[in-house]
Amino acid sequence: MKFNIIARKYDLKDNVREYIEKKLSKLDKFFKDESSARVVLGTIKDNDYIEVQINAGGMIYRAEAEDKEILAAIDKIIDVIERQIRKNKTRLAKKIKSASVADNTLISGASYVDEEGDSNEFEIVKRKRFSVKPMSPEEAILQMKLLGHDFFVFKNVDTNEMNVVYERKDGKYALIESVE
Repeated sequence: MKFNIIARKYDLKDNVREYIEKKLSKLDKFFKDESSARVVLGTIKDNDYIEVQINAGGMIYRAEAEDKEILAAIDKIIDVIERQIRKNKTRLAKKIKSASVADNTLISGASYVDEEGDSNEFEIVKRKRFSVKPMSPEEAILQMKLLGHDFFVFKNVDTNEMNVVYERKDGKYALIESVE
């Protein structure tokens, strides 16, 4: 795993760097390809926080944690990301298994019914269609605030691409752009 460790308002010591690399390296067992981890450490008020994003096999796993002690926050973040990875692998395995048994008819002619109820975890309950107006990110933020939404999809007037703006937990705004 490749590491990119960034310290913001935090004095990064070698023992903390080694602890992060040791703990995150244990997650390599889940990935076939080379993975990369971006780690941001910092201090907010009296708490240390850590933000980790792992890119592996086309998937992105991300988590944040804060604690009085940075080592405890690191342990929390490892647990969260490991849970995300296991959940994703289980979901993929179920999808592959259900795709292999697409036909519910048995050889005897009887119909097969899944005991678990085969519930769809990601059921779409509403669809919206809207026209996309070219605008600047600043205009999109104003529009989002006027509508009272958490995010807003728009066509960027500068790049002519679809973008998304959203409000972060810290009250600032973020822009999502696509990358080829």
